Amino acid sequence: MSTETRIERFGPADFDALTDLWEASVRATHTFLLQGEVERLRPMVRNACLESADIYGMRGQDGRPVAFSGVCGDKLEMLFVHPSFFGRGIGRVLVRHAADVLGVRFVDVNEQNTGAAVFYRRMGFAEISRDETDSQGMPYPVLHMELVRR
Repeated sequence: MSTETRIERFGPADFDALTDLWEASVRATHTFLLQGEVERLRPMVRNACLESADIYGMRGQDGRPVAFSGVCGDKLEMLFVHPSFFGRGIGRVLVRHAADVLGVRFVDVNEQNTGAAVFYRRMGFAEISRDETDSQGMPYPVLHMELVRR
């Protein structure tokens, strides 16, 4: 992990780079999305999601963001790691920060993103409910999870 282990708060000056990171991560992990969904969601992520959450993340040696989390209250609203940094423990560090420092207790995850669902279970989250569609009514089942152990 080296230099990208320092967690910092990101702000509006980082949002374009974070949106690019979001897209790269989603294209690598959300293969279930219908064609055109990433393009449809991108402006919403850039102009609404990033603005409405407290964004924390890590930078690589080149100074560019390599991962970020978005927290609203006690909920982890987003966690994205650039595919080049998968498997390095960065997501785990950000989730621990969100839980231990920011008080996160809840997360939602697309059921079809099986890697993320397994990851959150390993991090101590358990499913408490399930919806057949996402918050926009799209056919992407969502698991609602609560942190039950650390």
